[in-house]
Amino acid sequence: MKDQAKPKSSSAQFIEDNIKTFVRESPLNRLKEIDGGPIYDEPLIGFADGDDPLFQDYKRIIGEFHFTPREAFETHLRDDLGISSSFNGALTVISFVLPVSRITRMSNRRETKGPSLRWNNTRWYGQPFAEALTRHVVSVLREQGSRAVAPDQMPLYKVLDLPNGRCSNWSQRHMAYAAGLGTFGLSDSFITPAGTALWCCSVVTDMVLPATPRGYANHLANCPFFTDGSCGACIQRCPAGAISAQGHDKIKCREEMYGVQKAWLEKPGYIGNYAGCGLCQTKVPCETRIPGRALNAPSPK
Repeated sequence: MKDQAKPKSSSAQFIEDNIKTFVRESPLNRLKEIDGGPIYDEPLIGFADGDDPLFQDYKRIIGEFHFTPREAFETHLRDDLGISSSFNGALTVISFVLPVSRITRMSNRRETKGPSLRWNNTRWYGQPFAEALTRHVVSVLREQGSRAVAPDQMPLYKVLDLPNGRCSNWSQRHMAYAAGLGTFGLSDSFITPAGTALWCCSVVTDMVLPATPRGYANHLANCPFFTDGSCGACIQRCPAGAISAQGHDKIKCREEMYGVQKAWLEKPGYIGNYAGCGLCQTKVPCETRIPGRALNAPSPK
């Protein structure tokens, strides 16, 4: 059953407006080495109850190593604030999704073997901006008298090498799913109303905010491959053959990015530890929206 909508509080509106203003006005959200165009378009923002049962489910779905919001928050209280007693108050997870700008997506649609220059620069300038935005949100919450922390910027945050590929102990996409912002796709992408070409961030706070309804039946509801078998465009877009009807092969994907696509870093203007790719997120029906479930929508031109 879909969650029932709850009225948006003035605090929630304040946080949303603050995030959108920072994205719109920050000079960090610019591809300064190309043309100064935006890295990300207007964000999507959602809220989740910090004690939503989903967060305990993630320990089974992802791994016991995955932190719950309460575990992350209490670690922050203990290690950063010197508060050793357990925290019994309510918590909120604020999740914000940053859609890649239209001009960058268009540039990546034309590629078939590796990322466009704009996409590559978005990967390596976009992450520092996302981290700055997250710090800004934490700062704003603290100015409002609340305690807040970004788990992916805490010492507890780790990326683990597992037999089936890399996995972190704080999944931003799973936070976004809990906050009603979208569901997962065949390629392991995250499909939102703004599409799948994006970056996810989150903050945990003791500011109580109304949870955003999850307007979907399950974690795969926005992907037409799973709802009616009508898509699979990301399979053809992947130059490594890392996507199939069985899902996303993280090992093969990583080998492509760090191996085959290493040559992209020799091109003028390309930066970073790897080129970026992102082909499965562009020129596919879910690039900019949630595809119609009964219609095999054409790829963007």
